[in-house]
Amino acid sequence: MRTTAPSPVRASPRLPSDPGAGAPPSDLRIAVFTESMLPLVDGVSHTLAHLFATLREQGIDFRCYAPFVPPEGVAWRERVRRVASVACPLHPEYRVSLPGGRSVAADLETFAPTIVHVVSPTPMAVWAQRQALRLGVPVVGSFHTDFVAYFRYWGMRLLEPVGWRLLRAFYGRCRATYAPSPSTIAALRAHGLDNVRLWSRGVDAQRFSPAWRAPALRAALGADERTPLVLVVSRLVKEKNLAQLAAIDALLRARGRRFVLALVGDGPERKRLGRALPHAVFAGHQTGTALSRWYASADVFVLPSATETFANVVQEAMASGVPAVVADQGGPPGVIQPGRSGLVARAGDARDFADRIDLLLRDGELRATMGRAARAHAEGRTWDAVNAVLVREYEALARPADRAAPVARP
Repeated sequence: MRTTAPSPVRASPRLPSDPGAGAPPSDLRIAVFTESMLPLVDGVSHTLAHLFATLREQGIDFRCYAPFVPPEGVAWRERVRRVASVACPLHPEYRVSLPGGRSVAADLETFAPTIVHVVSPTPMAVWAQRQALRLGVPVVGSFHTDFVAYFRYWGMRLLEPVGWRLLRAFYGRCRATYAPSPSTIAALRAHGLDNVRLWSRGVDAQRFSPAWRAPALRAALGADERTPLVLVVSRLVKEKNLAQLAAIDALLRARGRRFVLALVGDGPERKRLGRALPHAVFAGHQTGTALSRWYASADVFVLPSATETFANVVQEAMASGVPAVVADQGGPPGVIQPGRSGLVARAGDARDFADRIDLLLRDGELRATMGRAARAHAEGRTWDAVNAVLVREYEALARPADRAAPVARP
């Protein structure tokens, strides 16, 4: 079994640009309550890091309450307040914040936010909603993770109706709820939430670019024009449906296809996947320029997950000039341009995924054409542009006239 890539350099994380110099002050003050925060690396902490950079650059004061504090060198580190938390039973690397006490309440009151933004339906976030009501401050929410869809992977499918009732109650107390993709908005509305608006995701087109393609890395892996590199970047967890990769891999190899399969990321499913995919390269967690090289050195990107609300990794692959094959559920089909910059397969259907990947493996010209289209599409998806939409929402909701608007109810 190949478990370690031969040559990439592991680099420290590259943080979003965050100069904060010369920005005129704003009347907005945003208090954010979240479970995901650097140094924990996931789609939520990545999104918030870019949001905080945008807020700081625009002279908007903010404070964040989280179970983690970012490392030294993060420009907005001093704005994060660490709160009491307990380990998440299913994923111990995550922590669940507990309701704030007097000190957190006093800190929040001193900060005097004009908007309270809750990120996940946790005990701390419910407490924050009550504090916002007490202070007469509008509260907004954002929907990043489809926790209810995870129940089926955790053996708790029967709890899905209960989960949706809790989500309706939580997000129904928000003035607005922001979701990252049209498909996620549609799903939330179908479950009774009518206060949902779009806050999409950006990508750093310099950090993720075809310019990072690394011939030495490809050579070390045994990838070339006749042996393409198929890449997966993901947390190695059940709910990403990565177990399906074994069936996809077997189907392609049975057809005589030559390719290198590489997985970048780590998680509790690492050993299980290693046994199921003895030919695969497991590169572990990668950051910075090392991650950029992995993306740009690939020929095809694959994400079989059917629980994504957006999938930053798909957009990062696109910016790197790599066509993606994604499931037809959740946010990814709205990230790519199906048939132009990537392909869509039926969720849970290994043969359909194998057929789509096979098409790209057999046709280098098609890969190149789709890769160029993917890059061109991603170049217009800047973080400044998508975060500007949220800032305008903050400004509108913080106006006294809008504070009196009725709160959506489940």
